[in-house]
Amino acid sequence: MQSVKETDAELARNLLGGSEQAFDDFVDAYRSRLFQYSYLMCGHREDAEEVAQETLLKVFQSLDQLREPERLKPWVFRIAKNACLMKRRKSIFAPSVELSLDELRPKMSGDGGMSRIEIADWSMLPEDLALDAELNATLTEAIRKLPELYRSVVLLRDVEEMSTEETAEILDVRIDVVKTRLHRGRLALRKYMDSYLMTSRGVTANG
Repeated sequence: MQSVKETDAELARNLLGGSEQAFDDFVDAYRSRLFQYSYLMCGHREDAEEVAQETLLKVFQSLDQLREPERLKPWVFRIAKNACLMKRRKSIFAPSVELSLDELRPKMSGDGGMSRIEIADWSMLPEDLALDAELNATLTEAIRKLPELYRSVVLLRDVEEMSTEETAEILDVRIDVVKTRLHRGRLALRKYMDSYLMTSRGVTANG
């Protein structure tokens, strides 16, 4: 059975080779994950839709910059992180600019250029990306309430299951910084979830 990294490496090699099916497979594999990451980082569904869309487009446009196919996932999420930062800056300092998928979507001609790749309607994504159970919804809310420094690390390490080294690379921080922020973020989440579980079960501080 292939590992996730092996699967991603194969997908990346197919993308680099210009496979049309690989583009469809990439969108299927990453669209919802990028939306979830962007939603929890940005805090607004509309911003998350734009960030996820911009990330996919940037990936398609920048494939020639992917030097190590086995590192596809951290490369993609580094692009997503930067897109989140740019979205915030634009929302504060610049007017919103709508990107056109019809204009920017990759195209591939018969001679090996890029072809038209269909990206599913973002409005079809479920509001909470299947995190509709009460407990999972509460956990999602707890993650959203974390300070950004901790939230970004928790999302990459515990939600996306990145390694400490990959997370450090994506966030441009030292490994020891990732470990410290992850520890503090997990403690904050545990405290929040403990409080929720005690309340939901009718347990009070006094027993």
